[in-house]
Amino acid sequence: MPDLAQRVARFQRDVHPAKADLFGHLATHHQPHTLFISCSDARVVPELITSSEPGELFVVRTAGNLVPAHHHGSGDGVTASIEYAVAVLGVTDVVVCGHAACGAMTALAKGHDLSGTPAVAHWLHHADAARACTAAGGHAADVPELVRQNVRTQLTNLVTHPAVARALAGQALRLHGWVYDIASGGVERIPYDEATPGAAPRAA
Repeated sequence: MPDLAQRVARFQRDVHPAKADLFGHLATHHQPHTLFISCSDARVVPELITSSEPGELFVVRTAGNLVPAHHHGSGDGVTASIEYAVAVLGVTDVVVCGHAACGAMTALAKGHDLSGTPAVAHWLHHADAARACTAAGGHAADVPELVRQNVRTQLTNLVTHPAVARALAGQALRLHGWVYDIASGGVERIPYDEATPGAAPRAA
């Protein structure tokens, strides 16, 4: 744990006092405006990318920024976090953010042997539809294209969650697909086909 304790001390000494009013407010208020679903990759930092202050983003991070489609009896942490952000906190926007050089998408596109990491292999099945769509377009081994298609697929999965579907039907929620480029800092907006079965009517 390289010097993290020293960094905590620096935060307590320099950062927290400079934002004392903000943290005082956040101690009793939790009203993020955006649910940000990104990859667990350490190089992707939602608050840094969006220049957000504490309290603005409700962040869910998963390997490959995957969102399991909802099914009866879903009780996993991703499902619970989505439901809480939308139904309880009332976020008005959801961003699904993929990124360049994603290890999960690279493993799928290049056919890496995942037998030594069975839990990872099982989890990546949530990207099966993205792989199929990418292959159907003749880009099976194209990592950037799979990253983009995966964002679209996870947006479609997101809409299967009842809280999300209700908020979309009431025009209280907007969906956004992004791909973040680590080297340049650029963010590509991913068009989301509203004609796709199960697609959200207000994706952007």
